[in-house]
Amino acid sequence: MSYVDGFVIAVPTANKDAFRKMATEIAQVFREHGALRVVECWGDDVPEGKVTDFRGAVKAEEGETVVFSWVEWPSKAARDEGNRKIMEDPRMKEPDAMLFDGKRMIFGGFETLVEA
Repeated sequence: MSYVDGFVIAVPTANKDAFRKMATEIAQVFREHGALRVVECWGDDVPEGKVTDFRGAVKAEEGETVVFSWVEWPSKAARDEGNRKIMEDPRMKEPDAMLFDGKRMIFGGFETLVEA
């Protein structure tokens, strides 16, 4: 079964087009280094919860949109090797201006349990 890295971030809504461009470029790098699939989802129906929710998880502020993303890999070993290569790839240097606050990103690696 595949291995998945998941991410949730808050992006200033005004940065949507710039974020789409950056995400498209980064997705190509991930694919070149072994990722099977890269998905970036712009929040459209992200309700406030009574106890917790996506917005609270990333401390989204007024004027920010929650982005939910995942990268699918063939295996954890392929992900570990791919991430090593991605971090060495010169296209992954930090941009002059960050499009979101990376300190508020939540992320993790997940073993696939059910795939239908």
